[in-house]
Amino acid sequence: MKNDKCDGKGCNGQDCSGQDCSGCEAGAVKPAMELSRIGGCVAVMSGKGGVGKSLVTGLLAVGLRRQGRKAGILDADITGPSIPKMFGVGERPATKDFGILPVRSRSGIDIMSLNLFMENEDDPVIWRGPMISNAVRQFWEEVVWGDLDYLLLDLPPGTADVALTVMQVLPLKGVVIVMSPQDLTVMIVKKAIKMADMLKIPVLGLIENMSYIVCPGCNEEVEVFGPSRGAETAASQNIPFWGRLPIDPALAALCDSGRIEDYDDGFPLSLARHLTGEG
Repeated sequence: MKNDKCDGKGCNGQDCSGQDCSGCEAGAVKPAMELSRIGGCVAVMSGKGGVGKSLVTGLLAVGLRRQGRKAGILDADITGPSIPKMFGVGERPATKDFGILPVRSRSGIDIMSLNLFMENEDDPVIWRGPMISNAVRQFWEEVVWGDLDYLLLDLPPGTADVALTVMQVLPLKGVVIVMSPQDLTVMIVKKAIKMADMLKIPVLGLIENMSYIVCPGCNEEVEVFGPSRGAETAASQNIPFWGRLPIDPALAALCDSGRIEDYDDGFPLSLARHLTGEG
């Protein structure tokens, strides 16, 4: 069986185009991949750390479930995972002969994260770049995702190993960019947008997180990190603007307690509608 991701160069760099990939570690289709039917893979990235990529990934998945779609999350932030904590999952994934089974959240979102394999959730992963990239690749090739409408990938900061692996190995439908209002963030986010463009990966939309906070006393929007730059940045890069997310203490408390799926605001469904073309 031929693997669509085989580059035809073989394990030793020699031309193997037109040959059967059976028995070839580089080109063979893994049993888990044959059991996974995924409608679209979407990466959530920024280039900048601390802007809320994991939060947006979680909200997108919650919104997709509220649309009645099947969603999964591949936590590609190997050294700084937060998805399991956010969804309140902690059981170790089951390993079968045919692959690894993801852990399912309360609302039915399939989740895979290296933190689920750690003895303690606060144990560090002290690996070099190639090992981290290989772990992400294994989660793609060896996890039995089953039937999913969308697989969301929560990427780490930067435009290096993991982002490159995801963009070159996975059949991405596109990337969603997350930013916050500061000038420094805008500059770094543009690097991520340019990386996607260089690798010919569509940028589906841009979201400005931590855009404002609603004052509990006067109900006015306070732009804690300065004026919004989301719409301006999206327009300058010729990509769709998906809107502004506030700093919401209620959402932060739900994430800390593993109950992001209980968030009853309209933001998850709004983001999902942008992704699925219904908004």
